[in-house]
Order: sequence, then structure tokens, then C-alpha cells
Amino acid sequence: MIHSLAATMSNQLQNTSSLSTTGTWNLLDVRNSSLVRTAELRPLPVSPWDIALCVTGTLISCENAIVIAILFYTPTLRAPMFILIGSLAFADLLAGLGLILNFVFIYMLNTEFATLISVGLLIAAFSASVFNILAITVDRYLSLYNALTYHTERMVTFTYVMVVLIWLVCIILGLLPVLGWNCLRDEASCSICRPVTKNNAVVLAVTFLLVFALMMQLYLQICKIAFRHAQQIAVQHQFMAISTTKGVSTLSIILCTFAACWMPFAMYSIVADSSYPMIYTYATVLPATCNSVINPIIYAYRNPDIQKSLWLACCGCVPSNFSLRPRTSSDV
Repeated sequence: MIHSLAATMSNQLQNTSSLSTTGTWNLLDVRNSSLVRTAELRPLPVSPWDIALCVTGTLISCENAIVIAILFYTPTLRAPMFILIGSLAFADLLAGLGLILNFVFIYMLNTEFATLISVGLLIAAFSASVFNILAITVDRYLSLYNALTYHTERMVTFTYVMVVLIWLVCIILGLLPVLGWNCLRDEASCSICRPVTKNNAVVLAVTFLLVFALMMQLYLQICKIAFRHAQQIAVQHQFMAISTTKGVSTLSIILCTFAACWMPFAMYSIVADSSYPMIYTYATVLPATCNSVINPIIYAYRNPDIQKSLWLACCGCVPSNFSLRPRTSSDV
């Protein structure tokens, strides 16, 4: 055996001078391919930003699942306002699940199809969240502008139609990347959120700016109507001032929160592309996702009817100091 190894080595030494350039390149190719395979086998390092998004998605899912459960198991919460709150909670729930799935797909199932599915789900869910917030604003405006006809069956039908249209549009938006509107074959056309194209990202961002402008206009009209109603029903000047000031403060908090969460991401989507550092994308995406954490607090948990149902579900009773005041047209 030793002799055979020695003979083999002598033959290799004799043939060394006759190695061609092609053989040398073949050896380099083998080494390079082995390095590539070794790199592919190495685990992908987990980004702390992705961990933060996954944790945020978990918190979003838990919060909104509670809201949906309360609305589903409380038969008295079927007014148009609660239909829209439920639609918003469902959209945010899908957004939270989408963030969790996106984390799983990146680090456990990193395929093109999985990427398209997770991105499509996130686009549909967050678009539905923004449009449902707009629908809630429209509902609040109509509850003041048409206070006498607001609680009719016609308004309930209008609310259901509005919710169906919102989800149809958002499902179509979510399907666009899967149906071919993506940049997987052309990296130069990618936006800050791969595989969404730059053009699609700009369209979504401009749509958000239009939604925000419409919300500001509606809330301005709501403040005017609420102030006029407060003047009509106020018995004392002090009561009118407190009620109106509280309503304006609430609207200011809602608008400022919505703008602070979404405006950085929308503006960055317009001016940036895939060549920009990823840390800037994460720094604008994370506040946008936090809007879905804040939505249940603003639109659901502040509502006295939902608070009462939550108390009954958790401890089977309502605190003695809890006052359930009916919503009036001057409330915003």
C-alpha cells in the first residue's frame, strides 16, 4: 500500500509540468465553488431590527386579537362605529402576523415565493389599516353631520359596503407583487422594501399622503361641527369650553400620532431606493408598524362600551366608579 502511494506521488510529480492552464482554472473553480457552498451553509446572522419588528408584530397580534374577540362575543357592539373598529383590528392583526411570518421566511424559508407572500400580506394589511382609519374618520364626520339619520339601517349598509370596498382594494394591492409587479428580476428597479418596485412604492406613499390630507380636512370639519353643537347644547360656558377643548385635544393626538408613525416612511419611500443603507429603511419602517400598536388604544380601548365588555370578560364585573355615558354628537 505504501509502495502504491509512493508510485502515485511520483507520477503526480512527473505530470506537474504538463498541467495546462485549463487545469489550473478548474482547480480554482473547485475551490471557489466549495467556498460558495460553505457560505451557503452558514446561518444567516439575525438582525436586531428584524427581532424588533417580530416582537412588535407579536404585540400587535395580541392587542388586536383581544379587540376582535370582544367585538365578536358582545352582540350589542354592532353599530357602524364598531364594525369599522373591528375591520381596523383585523387589518392590524394581519399586519402583526405578517411581521412574524416575514421574520420566519427570512431566516427559515428564504425563497422568492415566500418573500412575495409575506410582502403581499404586509402591503394588504397595512393598506387596509390606513384606509380603515380614514373610514373611521368619515364615520365620525357623518355621525356629526347627519346625526338624525346616523343610526338607521341605511348607514349600517353604507358601512358594510365601505368595508368591503376597502378590503377588495387592499387585497388587489397585496396581490400585485405575486402577479409580477416586483423587482426580483431587475434589482435596479427595487424600492427600499424589496421586492416592491420603486414606482409601486411611490404610488403607495403618495396615496398615504392623500389619505392624510383628507383626514386633516375631515377632522377640521369635525372640530367646527362639534364646536357648533357644543354651543347649542351647553348650559354653562365652562362646560362648553371643557368639552370642546377635550375634543380638539383628542383629534390633535390622533392626527399627530398617525403622522409621526407613517410620514417618515412615506417620505423616505419617495426619495430613496434599494441603494440606500438598510438602517434608514428599518428606522422608518419600525415607527410605521408601531401605529398598529397604538390603534387599539386610540380607537378601541378608549371606548366606554368596549371597556365595559373587557371588564366583564376579565373579572365578570364592572367597577363601581365606572360610568358608561352614551356617545353624543358633540363627542369626537
